[in-house]
Amino acid sequence: MTAIKPQPTKLIQYPSHTIRRAERAIRCSPFQKPLFTTMRSLSVSLQAIAAQSGVDHHYTQRSISELAAESSLLWLIQVGVLRREVDGQGLTDSFRLTPLGRQIVETWQNQESSGFTASWLDHFYNSLNRWLQFLQF
Repeated sequence: MTAIKPQPTKLIQYPSHTIRRAERAIRCSPFQKPLFTTMRSLSVSLQAIAAQSGVDHHYTQRSISELAAESSLLWLIQVGVLRREVDGQGLTDSFRLTPLGRQIVETWQNQESSGFTASWLDHFYNSLNRWLQFLQF
């Protein structure tokens, strides 16, 4: 009997504009690096992210409402960074990284937190993308 060797994980090649948009969306979100590093291995519930719980877990710098947290999480789903968890009953209130999100977080893992902050131009382009996405519906 021969042992089966595990195949190395192949990274999906995303277009550079897709990666830039996703990185910008993460930087402009109200969330901090610990949330995304946690999501690499675990799903995180909305209740752990919103309100004082988000601050306590270092997921946000300040308390944000559940509605604001969900809106930001849904935008990160739109740009391909996150996905909603599914269980036997259907969708849950938990989120985790997609392969694109995992790639971005892994490249940022060793960077200083200053690389995680957004410029005013990042905020402008992110807002423009969100607005244009809203108009498509």
